[in-house]
Amino acid sequence: MSKQSWKPGNMLYPLPVVMVSCNRKGEKPNIVTVAWTGTICSDPAMVSISVRPERYSHDIIEETGEFVINLVTKDLTYATDYCGVRSGRDVDKFKEMNLTPLPSKMIDAVGIEESPVNIECKVVEVKKLGSHDMFIAEVVNVTVDDRYMDENNKFNLNDSDLVAYSHGEYFTLGEKITVKKIGSMFLAIVGCILASGFLESSIGSISLIGVLGGVGAAIFCA
Repeated sequence: MSKQSWKPGNMLYPLPVVMVSCNRKGEKPNIVTVAWTGTICSDPAMVSISVRPERYSHDIIEETGEFVINLVTKDLTYATDYCGVRSGRDVDKFKEMNLTPLPSKMIDAVGIEESPVNIECKVVEVKKLGSHDMFIAEVVNVTVDDRYMDENNKFNLNDSDLVAYSHGEYFTLGEKITVKKIGSMFLAIVGCILASGFLESSIGSISLIGVLGGVGAAIFCA
């Protein structure tokens, strides 16, 4: 197998593509399409989005310190692409794409009602990186669509036909892949070793269990 060496570039794909909504008080809300986004912390829940300084939404987010990340489904793909190539300086994207502003619970920025998940965010830091500024934000509220809640009150997000972005193109999620749980395999191996009488002495037991425990910790915490 042969490979080519390329200059440094952004080849981390696929990525979630999202519509980020924002607005100043008294002005029409706007939407900017973002693929440079991701989870950066679990507790507290934090995310980041990277936006070019020349984008219309950049100054709005910088001034208000708020935005909403709206997940994208297959039905929203055209609107997502449109919002990525048209400027809010020239058009009302909500109106043009027949999208509905959704009042947020904890911030003034509105979400998009047609999105299955709306993540309300407050900016805590702005990093000026070069071509993009990264807005690091804390998640202050999440709104989900009742359509994807089942009788057991479980949220079936993957039933919403989510969309990913890869190398300039949009894709829906593919087939679910089922894998064996690493934790179960680890416990099974330990059980077999113990049952086989491999651990003959107390010193040997402590030593091997310590090794296995280290391996288990690496597996569970990686």
